[in-house]
Amino acid sequence: MSLLTRRTLLGSIAAAPAACSSLGPPTAPGAGPGPMITGADASGDVAILRRAYTLLHPGLYRYNTPEAMAARFDLLERDLSADQSLGRAYLKLSRFLGTVKCGHTYANFFNQSDEAASALLQRRSFLPFHFRWLGGRIVVEHNLSGEATLAPGTVISSIDGIPTEQVLATLLPFARADGNNDDKRRALLEVRGYDRIETFDVFHSLIFPVSPGGYNLHVRAPGSVERGVTVAPHGPDERKAALRVSGNDGNRAAWTFTMRDGVGILTMPDWALYDSNWDWRSWLDATMSELVSSKARRLVIDLRGNEGGLDCGEGIIARLIDRDLKLDGDERRVRYRKTPADLDPFLDTWDKSFRDWGDDAVDLGDGWYRLKADDGDVAVITPKGPQFTGSVIVLTDAQNSSATFQFAQQIQSRGLGRLYGQPTGGNQRGINGGAFFFLRLPGSGLEADLPLIGRFPPGAPPDAGLTPDVRVDLTAEDIATGRDRVMETALAAPG
Repeated sequence: MSLLTRRTLLGSIAAAPAACSSLGPPTAPGAGPGPMITGADASGDVAILRRAYTLLHPGLYRYNTPEAMAARFDLLERDLSADQSLGRAYLKLSRFLGTVKCGHTYANFFNQSDEAASALLQRRSFLPFHFRWLGGRIVVEHNLSGEATLAPGTVISSIDGIPTEQVLATLLPFARADGNNDDKRRALLEVRGYDRIETFDVFHSLIFPVSPGGYNLHVRAPGSVERGVTVAPHGPDERKAALRVSGNDGNRAAWTFTMRDGVGILTMPDWALYDSNWDWRSWLDATMSELVSSKARRLVIDLRGNEGGLDCGEGIIARLIDRDLKLDGDERRVRYRKTPADLDPFLDTWDKSFRDWGDDAVDLGDGWYRLKADDGDVAVITPKGPQFTGSVIVLTDAQNSSATFQFAQQIQSRGLGRLYGQPTGGNQRGINGGAFFFLRLPGSGLEADLPLIGRFPPGAPPDAGLTPDVRVDLTAEDIATGRDRVMETALAAPG
């Protein structure tokens, strides 16, 4: 169901304005971290980027015309024609990639060279707390600063005198998402403690550098008046120490299942189990059997914060159906059969078959190829007993953008259950991914992810994620008190 199959196992996960105008953060033209990059080297990188994306990217024109993208490539080349810092070049490249409006197209934090990662991502410049965005305001979720004023639920209205609404508007074009789904971009710009490298940390500190005295914040704590506080920035070590998850390698179970008053609660914060030794299939099978044997009246599946990964939802769906379920007929397309030889030195990947699809790529004409299903693709989900006949509620949010988006879409569109919470990420127009090249740009040493398989649904679906059947929004008071209003609403649902 997702873009991730046996053959196309995703090795790295990993919009914007109508035009990609020249970058103008509050720094001097060549300022920023990292070594200087010559204009000649950067211009050579743009030529490679232009050729690779134009020939290989299946979603380049999903939301853009060829003319618009050609103009943006031209502008990027001009923007990078002067000597400038690696940090400045990274910002310009990232904002350009944001205009593609693809949730798997970005200068991947985890795929950069050691030199680039050290200069761009490993600096002491991070806000010392976890937070959510509510509207245009930052709301503290977990205070790590030692400053008592920043209790959970504290609303931050400005950082170093810059209104947080302006900070958010400035950062949105740099965040990856499919189409015009800004809910996903906003979610990526939260700091929740789930990722080793946070999108907000990277771009905020590059565009709004921290002053030697720390960050000056204008805040209002719960039940208090507005006041100013200054906090010292954190670095990668503090972020790592505050992580709320420790990864899914080894044999550790990644999910939990509990029963509460006749309701089974299946919490699944992560489906990226590629390197896990845990037998999640057997665990899920046993859990669904327990759910049925306990005669539960409802199953609540909590997918909040889960971007996707493997197709873990198929084992759940198999227990909800009593006949074969044929999956939606999205067409998988690629833009090439074999990669051009001149690009091969710059295309890094984990599976050499991505360089030559061979007979699996069926020529459709007009520069498109339909990609045949491989052995890992599932076209039909077969029922598996015993069947669960109670009601199903899936808790969603804007992070659900790949396999979890597709699972939620199947649940909602097939009438297998209802969605509660907030709109999803992803996009009903289809997404790109499945197989990847990591495009290594030799002049700057930067990397850009290049997804290779596009899914194209029939008809003309909207440029949007999924709207939940019951929307439940978060409040600052909920954060302050630790209240989970979404779960409460799901548990109290009739039926």
